[in-house]
Formats: sequence, C-alpha cells, structure tokens
Amino acid sequence: MAVLKVIEVLANSGKSWEDATNQALEQASRSVKNIRSIYINEQSATVKDGKIDDYRVNVKITFEVK
Repeated sequence: MAVLKVIEVLANSGKSWEDATNQALEQASRSVKNIRSIYINEQSATVKDGKIDDYRVNVKITFEVK
C-alpha cells in the first residue's frame, strides 16, 4: 500500500493552459519527488485589449510519500 499526498499549485503562462500546467509541474518537481499524477482543477485567463493576456491553472498534484 502506498501513502499519497495531494498539493495544490497555481501557475500561469502567456502561451496556453497546457504550458501553464507544465509550468506548475516543473515548479513542483523542484521540491517534490515521486509525482504520480496531475489534475487540472480550474482554468481561467486574463484579457487585455480584447485578447487573452495570461492563461492560469489551478492544479492538484499527487505524489507518493516514502
């Protein structure tokens, strides 16, 4: 049996929601090991001059505690 923990991470990107998700995973990977999954909890964006300016994601990252 594995013990798993979930953390919530907020990230943003000027490119896309996918890139913002990758940014969240890269940032979490710097301090958290044994990441098992990532769940996109919420997506949003800011708008400037009628166009999307910044993509934002709120993700849940699951990792194994050893």
